[in-house]
Amino acid sequence: MADIPVTMTAVEITEFGPPDGLRPCRRDTPVPEAGEVLIEVAYAGVNRPDVIQRQGFYPPPPGASDLPGLEVAGTVVAVAGDVTDWRVGDRCCALVNGGGYAEYCTAPAGQCLPIPDGYDLRRAAALPETFFTVWSNVFERGQLMAGESLLVHGGSSGIGSTAIQLAAARGATVYVTAGSAEKCRFCEDLGAHRAINYRDEDFAAVMKEVGGVDVVLDMVGGDYAQKNINSLRPDGRLVIIGFLGGPKTADFNFTKIMTQRLTVTGSTLRPRSAADKAAIATTLADQVWPLLADGAIAPVIAQVFDLDQAAEAHRLMESSTHMGKILLKVA
Repeated sequence: MADIPVTMTAVEITEFGPPDGLRPCRRDTPVPEAGEVLIEVAYAGVNRPDVIQRQGFYPPPPGASDLPGLEVAGTVVAVAGDVTDWRVGDRCCALVNGGGYAEYCTAPAGQCLPIPDGYDLRRAAALPETFFTVWSNVFERGQLMAGESLLVHGGSSGIGSTAIQLAAARGATVYVTAGSAEKCRFCEDLGAHRAINYRDEDFAAVMKEVGGVDVVLDMVGGDYAQKNINSLRPDGRLVIIGFLGGPKTADFNFTKIMTQRLTVTGSTLRPRSAADKAAIATTLADQVWPLLADGAIAPVIAQVFDLDQAAEAHRLMESSTHMGKILLKVA
């Protein structure tokens, strides 16, 4: 094993605002603290929370790196003295609390997962953030079961493409919204029963035609709120994970929530405890990693940028023209 350098190349947020605020820098190489491993990063995922952090609206939790980046794949090069599940030389992918846009990144050992059989580090880097998010929200909070139905907004995104495949593989009927005919075809090719072009159709009207759905996964918020409620069957669940359309809605009627026994819930992943995330990782290894190894589901990678092109990667993310995951090649 090569010596770990004292400093490393990373990408930092030099000022909040446009993508140009992301710039390469030199930083001290982090040292793993209790319960952590140090990963030499091969690839890092680019996610919507990174964009929001860059804009100044999503500060890292206390003690986390100020560098963006919430998921990585690479090789373990150091472990804290109390870590027994991982050894130097192991390859892994990990959900991290920040610092992914760098040559080296620490990760809580419980948030690391093995590389699925047949995967390289590039494909593995596309897994942690979306699979942790989809599993914890669709299947834990949303309680989606085989034989039920799911509506996913933003079906062509990294989250959307993961939710489509995982829900369909577990026996659910999946509907999605997307913003173009090409994206709709993409979603249906992944396993969506029907994709609704929200520029041409009212998704709530379509949901009424099919009798509603059991679960809605929403990352839009804003004026989608009431339409989501109207799209649910009795005892349905609305799970909110973002609000691209804004965190507030001007018009909301609670009547159907009460009369139809609906549940409205939501979560963000980053502030959850290490124990919570470790529990999700354990469940993913048991329930989802075999599906990846068998080829029943697979991440969709839209584009890979070099680390020093992080600003370009963010521009693509903000354009919403991509389909699937955006990655940064680090090593």
